[in-house]
Amino acid sequence: MTIASKVQSCIERSSWIRKMFEEGALLIAERGADKVFDFTLGNPCIEPPAALHKKMLELAQTPLPGMHRYMNNAGYDETRNAVAARLSRISGKSVAGKHIIMTCGAGGALNVVLKTLLDPQDEVIILTPFFVEYKFYIDNHGGVPVEVCNDLETFQPDLQAIEAAITKKTRTIIINSPNNPTGVIYPKATLDQLGELLQRKQIENGREITVISDEPYARLAYDMEVPSIFASIDNSVVVTSHSKDLALPGERIGYLAANPQMQDVALFMEGAVFCNRVLGFVNAPALMQRLVSTLQDVTVDIEIYRKKRDRLYEHLTAIGFHTVKPDGGFYFFPESPIKDDIEFVRTAQKHGLLLVPGSGFGAPGFFRIAYCIEDAVIERSLPAWTALAKEMGLCLK
Repeated sequence: MTIASKVQSCIERSSWIRKMFEEGALLIAERGADKVFDFTLGNPCIEPPAALHKKMLELAQTPLPGMHRYMNNAGYDETRNAVAARLSRISGKSVAGKHIIMTCGAGGALNVVLKTLLDPQDEVIILTPFFVEYKFYIDNHGGVPVEVCNDLETFQPDLQAIEAAITKKTRTIIINSPNNPTGVIYPKATLDQLGELLQRKQIENGREITVISDEPYARLAYDMEVPSIFASIDNSVVVTSHSKDLALPGERIGYLAANPQMQDVALFMEGAVFCNRVLGFVNAPALMQRLVSTLQDVTVDIEIYRKKRDRLYEHLTAIGFHTVKPDGGFYFFPESPIKDDIEFVRTAQKHGLLLVPGSGFGAPGFFRIAYCIEDAVIERSLPAWTALAKEMGLCLK
């Protein structure tokens, strides 16, 4: 069967995460699960909070009339209002239900926003390293991705580089904090400076630039709060999901939220509701909307992830790997001991370690570790990490 040449090309360039996950399955079949340590996929190993199960049981035992039918394309009013109330508290802005659209996860939300904003050949700035699907999402809606490299020592945004990349065709910039794959959080001072920069460039170029803040890890922060983009940049939209903070990745429930201070916010919301419908999402899952409406202030126990982070960080740094300690989320993004990160990942496989090369995130020379796995697997993997470090000639303490 013939498929579009463009799709064929995309398949060839598609996610390294999935490639390594699939190779891992073959390795497990060959060696046994106890000898393979899969750090590829950001798939939470912990279960959703008890409050979710309680609410699910309540709805199953006492179903609401019509609870599985279509609703307003933007979602149930009570769910949108609950989301808005929380965002109002953390941002200091008067966010209302009319500024919220419930979506099929953060990926659905991001596609809705891009379709709403982009004309053909509009430019979208993405910060390297970036989530692997951004380029495909941008291409879905006729946009052109423009990569801007973060500071590779701290992974913080390089504001001078961002300014240099802005042209008269720049329409949006996507930021992701806590970041996938680095775990870095962008501080409020940086967001404030970014807002000032964009305001200046908007006046200079006579065109609005919207910041899309991709925030599925925003509630998984260890030692600092994740600042609200709404408090720093008026022309901003949040896209997020409950995949990580409620451990519901398979349920595809999230939302987009427009800053009430956004210029023409009512027109943006009208466009986004339309795009949510015509992209085929139509509505976010009804049952999940009912569940998360009562769980906006509930999060999985992040101390579980902190323990995993600290254990692995202690070991990796002790055996010679260099990495930024994550502020949030559940990823490390260490430097590869050799220039070719793909070759390094292949070498790691010999020791049963399944990793993702930084090239897949637009950052060759690094690799990603997803540590949202069982503690026992992390502990069993430590000798393999040590053996890999020895083979790579790292300085062992």
